[in-house]
Amino acid sequence: MKEITLDTKVSELLNDYEGMKDILISINPKFKKLNNPILRRTLAKVASVKQAAFVGGMEPVELLNKLREAVGQEKVELEDKEEVQEKEAPNWIQTNPKVTMDANKLLDEDKNPLAEVNIALKSLSNDEVLLLKSDFMPEPLIEEFEKKGYEVYCKKISENEFKTYIKNSN
Repeated sequence: MKEITLDTKVSELLNDYEGMKDILISINPKFKKLNNPILRRTLAKVASVKQAAFVGGMEPVELLNKLREAVGQEKVELEDKEEVQEKEAPNWIQTNPKVTMDANKLLDEDKNPLAEVNIALKSLSNDEVLLLKSDFMPEPLIEEFEKKGYEVYCKKISENEFKTYIKNSN
C-alpha cells in the first residue's frame, strides 16, 4: 500500500483501504458526509487529507497520523503546524448575494455541491456574489474556485456554520 501523506486524495484512501470510510467517520463525525455516494464520487476525488482535515476542523497532521495509525503506518512529525489564518473580510462580501446555496441541503438531496455551485456561478455577472452556506469549511471547493479565477472568502460563523462568498471577477 502507498504511504498516506497530506496530499493523498480521500478517494485514494477509500479505494485502497478496506473500511476506510468507517475509519474516517470514527475519527471525526463530520466525515459522515462520506456516506453520500455523490460526495464520494466527486469531492473525494479533489479533496486531499490536508483539505479533509480543514473540513473536519482538525489539524492536518492530527488527521494524517490517525489515518496512518489505522492502517499500520508510522506516525510522522511535521515541523510547521499550519495555522489557518482568517483573512481580513473584503468589502465585496457586504453586497447582497445574487445567489445563496446550502451545501448540506445539496448533499442531503444527493446533489454535488461543486457542480451545482459551478452552474450557478455561470449565471453571475461580473462582480456578483454567490453565498454558499455549510456546516463545514469547504476547503476543496474553495481551492477549486480560486484555481478558476474567482475571488473567495470563507467566514467561520460558529463551530458548525461557515459562509463562503464567491465573487465572479472574470
